[in-house]
Amino acid sequence: MSDDPFPLLSLRGVFLSRKGQEILKGIDLDIFPGEIHSLLGMNGTGKSTLAYAIMGLPEYRIDRGEMLWEGKDIHDSPVSDRARLGITLAWQEPARFEGLTVREYLSLGARGRTLSLTPAQCLESTGLHPDSYLNRPLDHTLSGGERKRIELASVLMMRPKLAILDEPDSGIDALSLDYIKAVLRKLIRLGSTILLISHHDEVASIADRASVLCGGKILKTGIPEEVARFFRNHCEECPHVNRPDREDFAHG
Repeated sequence: MSDDPFPLLSLRGVFLSRKGQEILKGIDLDIFPGEIHSLLGMNGTGKSTLAYAIMGLPEYRIDRGEMLWEGKDIHDSPVSDRARLGITLAWQEPARFEGLTVREYLSLGARGRTLSLTPAQCLESTGLHPDSYLNRPLDHTLSGGERKRIELASVLMMRPKLAILDEPDSGIDALSLDYIKAVLRKLIRLGSTILLISHHDEVASIADRASVLCGGKILKTGIPEEVARFFRNHCEECPHVNRPDREDFAHG
């Protein structure tokens, strides 16, 4: 993690409502350059909503509060501007792109960039053999876990300043978790910062810092082991969970 004490992304008093229901209730969160920051929370506590708000999706525009990117307010910036700043989001449910091969999809993220890694290298980093996958169509013939890893490979190709990874471990077998952790470390070596959203504390353990989100509020931020212990002891039976905060965006 960088020694620079200035946050890459800073949220102050962020509130967001959808369909008359308040989901984010005064979020305060700092993400520092070069860190992996894990956001732990049970399903329905606002994690994906927060990710979509940071990415700037139109239906997730914040009601009030500050959203500062390198000290500049971006709460009114559209998705395209945030992408140009270097923010990218890997969806909890990856999209299907009929008519594209895996190779073509991975190459999209590299346009206009000096490549550090080839599509084959990025794919191999996720545990998928390039010879078996690069020429396959990115469609329904791929399992959810395969599409997850392909999307993670695309993030690796892009080398964003901030990668928001929304539950990259969901639907993934135990063996694949090691590949995910390896990709996260590689992203950091390439200069990215990561906001890692999960409800599995074993995945969150790779982080430099962690926070717990429950009921639309950050309850605790600190050392991952301490935050994970707090999460296990206080959040698994939290009365705020399973609130339908993500009718969401349907992909595919």
